[in-house]
Amino acid sequence: MKKTYYDDWRVVIVIAPRATTPIRISALGFDGLDSHLDGTLDGAPFEITVAPRPLGDFGFGTMSDSLASRDVDGDYRRRCEAMLAELLRKPHVKSGRVACTETHVCSHCDLGWEVLTAEEAADPAYRQDEHSVEGEPVCCEKAIAEFRSERGIPALAPMGGAV
Repeated sequence: MKKTYYDDWRVVIVIAPRATTPIRISALGFDGLDSHLDGTLDGAPFEITVAPRPLGDFGFGTMSDSLASRDVDGDYRRRCEAMLAELLRKPHVKSGRVACTETHVCSHCDLGWEVLTAEEAADPAYRQDEHSVEGEPVCCEKAIAEFRSERGIPALAPMGGAV
């Protein structure tokens, strides 16, 4: 049926300038500025996205995430949660969240996972046959057959005519 992949793990924080103490620009990593250019931030809250270091990056060498971990998604989630907890201790960080990109694909054909909506299931132009229902996959016949088999819905009629 549906396979889910997680990618692009990140921590998104909201910085509230002048929340409790002035924030120096150098504190955000803009170091190397002349002392007269390093002022404080002021204005409306804004978001910053922080990407974790790859799991296979050990500083002295790198390897793929799958070689460095048996639970890549879990390790990225834990790494991002630890980063978020540390960032939320800073007085100018107003809030934050862990985010990632989810991709859903069919386990049979690897196409993007899409299903019939209630409106599409009611519209003959979108249905495979009179047994099509909301939630039925639309990518391939194997996915439709598996979906229908699990729910006791009659199988699709064979395509083509009698030979």
